[in-house]
Amino acid sequence: MAVKKVYGTPACPATMRVLASMLEHGLDFEFIYVDLKAGDHMKESFLSLSPFGQVPVFQDDQDLTLFESRAIMRFISHHYPKPGKEQVYEAPKEQGIVAAWIDVEDHQFDPPASKLRTELLEKPLNGMSADKQVVAEAEANLARVLDVYEERLKDSKYLGGDKFTSADLTHLPNLYYLMKTPVKRLFDERARVSGWCRDLLARSAWAKVVDMVEKI
Repeated sequence: MAVKKVYGTPACPATMRVLASMLEHGLDFEFIYVDLKAGDHMKESFLSLSPFGQVPVFQDDQDLTLFESRAIMRFISHHYPKPGKEQVYEAPKEQGIVAAWIDVEDHQFDPPASKLRTELLEKPLNGMSADKQVVAEAEANLARVLDVYEERLKDSKYLGGDKFTSADLTHLPNLYYLMKTPVKRLFDERARVSGWCRDLLARSAWAKVVDMVEKI
C-alpha cells in the first residue's frame, strides 16, 4: 500500500513547515531523513525528486511529487481538509485574503527573519560571530513587518481571518527560532502580535514538530 512520504531535515524551517501542515491535518506519513551535510540532497536519486536539491519533498499516495514547502502546504490544506478545522475558506474572497498573507510571509516576513536566524543562531553554532550591521538592518525590517501585523490583528484573531489557516502556520518555523533570540522583544512589544505568537506556538501539532526537531 502506497504511503505519503516527506523527505527532509527536521531542523530545516521549510521541512518544519510541511511537517506542521501534515500533523495539523492528521495525516499519516513516512519521514525520510535527508542528510544535507553528507550531500544527500545533491545525489541523483534526490535531484530526480527535487531538481534544485532543496528539502523538503512531499509524495502522496497518488503518484504526486511536490517540492517547495509553501506549495506543499497549500496542496495539503486544499486536498486534505480536516472536517471542522479546515485551513481554507470555500469563498474566493476569504481564501484570497489567506493567499495574500501567505505571500506576505514569504516576501516580507521571511527575508529578515531568515537573516536573523542565520546571524543569531546558525553562525554562533558554527563558531562565527554575527554581523551587527546585518542584524540591525534585519531587525528594523522585521519591526516594520510586525507593525503591519499588529494593525492587521486588530480586525481578526488570525492573519487570514477568524480561524487558524496556512497564513499563520507558515510563520511557525521562524517564530520558533526567533523566540530563542533577543529579537523576541520585537514580538513582545506588540500586544496583538505577542498573543498571536503564543497561540500558534502552543498548538498541539506544532509541539509534535518541535519534539521531532529536538530529538535529532
